[in-house]
Amino acid sequence: MKSINIKGKEYIEVNERVKEFRKLYENKYGIPTEIKYLDMEQGYVVIQANIVDNETGKILSTGTAYELKDSSFINKTSFIENCETSAVGRALGFLGIGIDTSIASAEEVENAILQQDTNAKVTDTEARTIYALIQKSGRDFNKFLEYFKVNNTNELTKAQYVEALKMIKGDK
Repeated sequence: MKSINIKGKEYIEVNERVKEFRKLYENKYGIPTEIKYLDMEQGYVVIQANIVDNETGKILSTGTAYELKDSSFINKTSFIENCETSAVGRALGFLGIGIDTSIASAEEVENAILQQDTNAKVTDTEARTIYALIQKSGRDFNKFLEYFKVNNTNELTKAQYVEALKMIKGDK
């Protein structure tokens, strides 16, 4: 499985775990998910994912995740989806898929790093990288700045930087 390096350690993304799961088990096992707690007013969700034997209904592994709506810019619109992805990744990890170095998926680790450093400003190199990527992508630079409510790329936070990279790559 393809991994990504985060702070010197290799992690497997959830999509890679799901592909491996489908390859190994085809239709033998399923991954039902369930919202355990959802509070739109407080802005949080807890989702549980189970790996289930489709024939017997036996639960083989479980993963649970928690997300806050305001914890990142991506979560403002997709905190439920991100939570489900994390729960699935953890359930697959507990089944033994993609855990060479950690049960945590790459997405979980990135999110944890962002939570620790969410308001930290980007480095000069990161600011220049975003600027260059925007120019290369043909996106409207002023609309980009307006979207993030900044005057220049040096004012971006680390969380905004990660979101900007995903936007430019087309993941958002």
